[in-house]
Amino acid sequence: MRLAILFLVMATAPALRAQTPQSAAPAGNAENGKKIFTGYGCYQCHNYAAHGGGAGPRLAPRPIPFQAFTRQVRKPSNEMRPYTANVVSDKELPEIYAFLLTIPEQPAASSIPLPKP
Repeated sequence: MRLAILFLVMATAPALRAQTPQSAAPAGNAENGKKIFTGYGCYQCHNYAAHGGGAGPRLAPRPIPFQAFTRQVRKPSNEMRPYTANVVSDKELPEIYAFLLTIPEQPAASSIPLPKP
C-alpha cells in the first residue's frame, strides 16, 4: 500500500510542478490590473499589496493558479461575494492576475532595522 502511494506521488509530482500560476494564466496588463483591483475595492479586504487583511486572505505573492483564482472570484468558497462576468469581465480577470504576479515577497522581519531609542 505504501509503495503504491509513493509511486502515485512520484508519478504526479512533475505534473504538479508544471502547473505554475504563470503558465496557466492568459496574458494580462499588470498596470491595468492594479487599477481594476483598486477600482473594484479588492484592497478593502485583501489590502493594497494583496497580502491579506482582516476580512480577506493573502492573494500575493505566489497567487493560486489562474483557474482556481477565476473559480474563487466567480463562485467563492468562503465569505467573499461572487463577482459574475457582468461585474468583473473575463477580460479583466487576467489583468488582475497579472498585477498579483508582480507583487514581491514581503521583507523578512529580521531584515527590517529597529528604530533607535
